[in-house]
Amino acid sequence: MKFGAHVSIAGGIDKAPLRAYELGCECFQIFTRSPRGGAPPPLDSKTIDTFLSECSKYKLTDYYVHTPYYINLASKNEGIRSASISVIKEELQRGAVIGVKYIMTHLGSSKGLVKSEAINRVADSLRQILDNSNYGAKLLLENAAGQGETIGDFFEELAEILDKIDKPDLGICLDTAHLLASGYDVRTDEAVKDTMKNFDSIVSLHKLKLLHGNDSKAGLGERKDRHEHIGQGKIGETGFISILNNPNLKYIDMIVEMPVENVRDDIKNLKRLKKIRNE
Repeated sequence: MKFGAHVSIAGGIDKAPLRAYELGCECFQIFTRSPRGGAPPPLDSKTIDTFLSECSKYKLTDYYVHTPYYINLASKNEGIRSASISVIKEELQRGAVIGVKYIMTHLGSSKGLVKSEAINRVADSLRQILDNSNYGAKLLLENAAGQGETIGDFFEELAEILDKIDKPDLGICLDTAHLLASGYDVRTDEAVKDTMKNFDSIVSLHKLKLLHGNDSKAGLGERKDRHEHIGQGKIGETGFISILNNPNLKYIDMIVEMPVENVRDDIKNLKRLKKIRNE
């Protein structure tokens, strides 16, 4: 397991590798555009070459892209859904040219729809993104915390979407804070073991490609998306040691998602927990 953080692309994505290195990251995650909206900055050959050179310089071989926050593949508003499809396609194309391994996305909300119809709309959107395409970068679906009417908080929903698409390139990113908030316990060795066994029986561990390692201000099943620093939330230090100890997660990278000015402490804490685990 490599540890990393979501890092800023202020000034250009080619600035991200150095920031990741200075934070002590072993891998990292970025946006390639503003997460709030607007046209993406161009990826010209100079930017791409510098980015790849910097990654090589700092021996950062694994890096990931998160799609913007406004994605909603289930929206009743066809303009919003169409724009979401287009943005994910663009991100897969942009990620491929900089050698990104995985692009992860939230799925959106079922607001105004029965859940089954919303899931069908998500599946149809993903077909439009992935059918007859070979991007190079792979797409991951992130689990939700269960707030509002978000899609993907339960393993069964993720499995249903994967079954409807049946694409080997489509995988899952699990966020630890979202797991706890949506009702999956990850606070002890036994709880993590049971949750991973549950995930494997419903979705399949073969589909799990990335972890977002966030502690949670929300407790078990409280259905609120509230990240906290590692060891300071409801998952706690014991929970994260249990997560790091789980053999099913041994080779899956973990990305911390906290404000950039505070993320250094989380990377330090994860490495400390890893040392405790190894001892």
